[in-house]
Amino acid sequence: MANEIKDLSEILNKLGITHLNKMQVSATSVIPESSEVMLLSPTGSGKTLAFLLPVIEALNPEVTDIQTLIIVPSRELAIQIEQVAREMGTGYKVNAFYGGRSFNKDRIDLKHPPAILIGTPGRIADHLRRTTFSTGKINTLILDEFDKSLEIGFESDMQEIVNALQSVDKKILTSATFGVEVPEFMGMKNLKLLDFLGEGESFLETKLIQSPDKDKISTLIDLLKGVAGEPGIIFCNYKDTIRFISDVLHENDIPHGCFFGGMEQKDRERALIKFRNGTEQLIIATDLAARGLDIPEIKFIIHYQLPPHEEEFTHRNGRTARMNKEGTAYILNWKEARLPAYLKNVYESEIPEEKTVETSDWTTVFVSGGRGDKISKGDIVGFFIKSGGLEKDELGNIELKQDCAFVAVKTTKATQLISKLNNTKLKTKKVRLNEV
Repeated sequence: MANEIKDLSEILNKLGITHLNKMQVSATSVIPESSEVMLLSPTGSGKTLAFLLPVIEALNPEVTDIQTLIIVPSRELAIQIEQVAREMGTGYKVNAFYGGRSFNKDRIDLKHPPAILIGTPGRIADHLRRTTFSTGKINTLILDEFDKSLEIGFESDMQEIVNALQSVDKKILTSATFGVEVPEFMGMKNLKLLDFLGEGESFLETKLIQSPDKDKISTLIDLLKGVAGEPGIIFCNYKDTIRFISDVLHENDIPHGCFFGGMEQKDRERALIKFRNGTEQLIIATDLAARGLDIPEIKFIIHYQLPPHEEEFTHRNGRTARMNKEGTAYILNWKEARLPAYLKNVYESEIPEEKTVETSDWTTVFVSGGRGDKISKGDIVGFFIKSGGLEKDELGNIELKQDCAFVAVKTTKATQLISKLNNTKLKTKKVRLNEV
């Protein structure tokens, strides 16, 4: 039984918080009324408090068994949530179980079960197999940063956990990334989406770079040398301009991808995949890439050609400096060209000093097997590490599709890996591997 249950104002006062942010206000109002919620919000935005507040409010102080189970991808996150929950001083017992911690410590904590149990998938699945605690009163399941758990191979453990919980009537998923897919085993039917990935204060710096030449291409090359090693997008108005710039970048050995409406869907998708996983850090794009795409936080955007309207200009700039992060929007302008009326208080800047930066050390490997072949991200992790001989830090982002997968691996290991695994079996399917 909990002692001295605190109300919301007391909890916030104890944490030194005067008011909740927009995302937290929304989450605390929607979660109590919804059985299935997905909360998308950037790292550092306060998601933990957003889901803990309504969950704690719903706890029954008369129940002596676990009522809420929170699954996380890492021990660090488990400890972090446990710490936040304890700092709230709610009066409810909270514990975190994870690999590397003594199992006997877990058993001791379970003699008086916590109201909220936080754990990594492997450790919680192990407890369920050993029936060390009762699941009968667990009515709320939270998968925090669930997409990361899937990436590092916990899918089977997570499925086992979900299947073992028969009394759950509320499921909450959280993530800090766009485009995450909800696994089928979650059984989601009426999912309420709270998307706050576009929220937050902007720290955008806008810089005007004047070009002595009308085509501005030499100025662009100089600017790219000054921002080398950072992810960014070059925006153009026309696909012919993109092709022209792409040809020049190839001549200057500057790796990049292209993204515009006239491209084959497969090529557009692969350009984004390579951008997301760090194989390429630069994309040349039309306004098609200004919104609605699943791409990571970027450090800069370059307006090689300015859009005719301020709305498109704003959307382009929204690709950087998102959620309390810094970013720069560079405007390339021929010195004799007049700037559009919507540009106010933009001042001329110098091109950053040239950097000496190595090209990306990641390579994207295509695998000819996917979700439709009953292959999971965890299967691919095992295949590349156990059969391919990779170390964990030599394996990067995995994007799993219905009939294939794209995997980032260290460039130094790519050729050897492909040679070793090509035309071998991944689970029951013989797969082809090649560099994208």
